Amino acid sequence: MPDILWVDDEIHMLKGHLLFLEGKGYTFQTCNNGGDAIELFDNKAFDAVFLDENMPGLSGLEVLEQMKLKRPETPIVMITKSEEEQIMEMAIGSKIADYLIKPVNPNQVLLCLKKLLKGKELVSKKTTRGYQQVFGKLTMEMQQLETWQEWSDFYRELLKWELELEKSAEEGLKSVLSTQKSEANELFSRFISNNYERWFESKERPMLSHEVVSKIVGPKIKAGEKVFFVVVDNLRLDQWMVIKPMILEDFTIKSEGIYSSILPSATQYARNALFAGMLPLDIKNKFPKYWKEENEDGSLNEFEGELFKEKLKSLGLESKNVKYTKVTNIRWANKFIANIHQNKETDVAVLVYNFVDTLSHARTDVEVIKELASDDNAYRRVTATWFEGSPLRKALKWAAENGFKVLLTTDHGTVNVNKASRLVGTRDLTTNLRFKNGNGISYQEKHSFVIKKPEKIGLPKNHIADEYIFALSDYFYAYPNNFNHYVNYYRNTYQHGGVSLEELIIPYVILEGK
Repeated sequence: MPDILWVDDEIHMLKGHLLFLEGKGYTFQTCNNGGDAIELFDNKAFDAVFLDENMPGLSGLEVLEQMKLKRPETPIVMITKSEEEQIMEMAIGSKIADYLIKPVNPNQVLLCLKKLLKGKELVSKKTTRGYQQVFGKLTMEMQQLETWQEWSDFYRELLKWELELEKSAEEGLKSVLSTQKSEANELFSRFISNNYERWFESKERPMLSHEVVSKIVGPKIKAGEKVFFVVVDNLRLDQWMVIKPMILEDFTIKSEGIYSSILPSATQYARNALFAGMLPLDIKNKFPKYWKEENEDGSLNEFEGELFKEKLKSLGLESKNVKYTKVTNIRWANKFIANIHQNKETDVAVLVYNFVDTLSHARTDVEVIKELASDDNAYRRVTATWFEGSPLRKALKWAAENGFKVLLTTDHGTVNVNKASRLVGTRDLTTNLRFKNGNGISYQEKHSFVIKKPEKIGLPKNHIADEYIFALSDYFYAYPNNFNHYVNYYRNTYQHGGVSLEELIIPYVILEGK
């Protein structure tokens, strides 16, 4: 039974309250002064403390300070005669768990105890009941989704329940949702396979990578606003959802939406398309010096800044002062923050931040990262912990303080791969595990979305017979040679380039400093 300490110089007046609460399953120790309260507190770990603010001798606030020094984790409820500003500030600052205004009644105290001691349990039960109630609806709904908008709305709802269930102890339900999510990914893969090529012949399609600058970034620049354009490589929708509360501490969200990464959902293609405002084939044809093949030396995204400036030129914005920065490690991040004032007079400050992508790759190769980000839940937690104290957050705050409109987005997401699909091909095939580009490829069709004519979806090819294949759902391609070793090494790692909810349905947001 929960054991509560109640301190009040008129404790004898509360006998009826105590009898009522004891009948609800709580036990109490009481005293009528601060000195005795501290002695009791020293000798026993209580589940909660009710503390009268106005007592002779040691005041409630003085007792509070001593208790918090000794056991800061113990929830303390201050009981006060008036709703003073100081008490409210202490509640907000978490020195006290709650406060009650005299005269208190037993039901108030009971509700307060339930909130303090059973809050997590009650939230968990409510979440569990909620998901159980909508499970059947979600299962039926996903069988009938026919448009991109329907799929993106459904995915957001699925993620909402996934994040809610993280607070629950019901591991069985988490497993059920994981299975439901896998089924949704299979159906989404089928949807993309049936519709992706049509998107390039129709206006009835989602916004794609190469349209983000024209539709989202360009209009803000044309309106004369100073823009801080931030692309966090590999930021999934669920990762955005867990850092969003921290963003809201400093920003007002003016607009929030979803767009689709192009295929391949890989940096060379999706991010180059994002900055260039054109599809990879058009980049290669119009700016061959800015396009690199995978087998060439150097970064495949070496010319993003140049491509972005060319795009602004095509929008009639070539007169704008643009500063482009790419951050690939903590040393560069700290250097950027140290010199961030140099961006103050720019019209458009562009920042590419690579932490999340680095995390996903490190998780493949570094054992400690595998343990820290062992599944989607852990992957989100690591992302949230990183962002909380990151140089990126400092950069966003600086931008807000200096009058920039912040446009935050990503180039593609990443998916946890678990199933291997056998593939045979020549040595010059792309090395990406989620897509392959070349000719003479032998693959399992049921695991792949195949594009026989890449030019129809704006992709370049080196030989006339080249085709692209994209792994569906959570598959990854593996060669027969050393198959078992290869599969064991890459299973349960985060990869991108293929077709999944996580890779294609990605966020953008427009922020304004508070």
